[in-house]
Amino acid sequence: MAKPILYSGTRNASSWAMRAWLALRAANVGFVEEVVDIRRPQRFRELARMSLFSPSASVPALIVEQAVLFDSLAIMEFANEAASGALLPGDDLARGQARSILAWQHSGLSGICSRISFESSFYPLKRRLAPDEISECSRLFGYLEKLLSTHDGPYLFGAASLADFALAPTVVRLSRHQPPMASFPATERWMDLVISHPLVIEWLSEADSLPPVWLEDYLIPGEPASEAFAAIVDKVGHD
Repeated sequence: MAKPILYSGTRNASSWAMRAWLALRAANVGFVEEVVDIRRPQRFRELARMSLFSPSASVPALIVEQAVLFDSLAIMEFANEAASGALLPGDDLARGQARSILAWQHSGLSGICSRISFESSFYPLKRRLAPDEISECSRLFGYLEKLLSTHDGPYLFGAASLADFALAPTVVRLSRHQPPMASFPATERWMDLVISHPLVIEWLSEADSLPPVWLEDYLIPGEPASEAFAAIVDKVGHD
């Protein structure tokens, strides 16, 4: 039987592909990976190619035998089933909580720090978090703090699960902008643990080596951009 094929995405621009990749690797699912370049302008050509076999015309997509799984959450659930359920908690209620986190992340995490994109994690210069962004981080961290206390860590439900992997790109993008963590010690330890997970390190080591993908809505309207930021934008625009 041929190995599944994972159509993944550019390492510093595809948080959804990262989630699927982490889950498959954690489940020890053997697969062949094809990285799809989703940066502009080649993005449009590459996604058109994806549309030939994937109805969503997006990454990630997993080809298993003749079937295509074309959604990151579906791929993560597939990985859990391949691991005989080991990537979700055994307790029914905890498993429901974990799936709530998966669904929350998949539906946009309530727009928490929407200008702090996954791409911005890899900018050589980071802007400060705005007061409303700090408040949004606190809302998320407060929930995670309670969850970690309930389940005694070190991961959200004890052992590493799909919930941790689903939030891994969020951990990367928020932690690299240095939010205040003094009130959330357990969450800070958990974030450090997620970032130091060998699979996350493997993904980030390649992502950090790529040219940054600049998104224009990163800077806050009305606040002047520094010369350093202007230089970044100019460089990315000419690469």
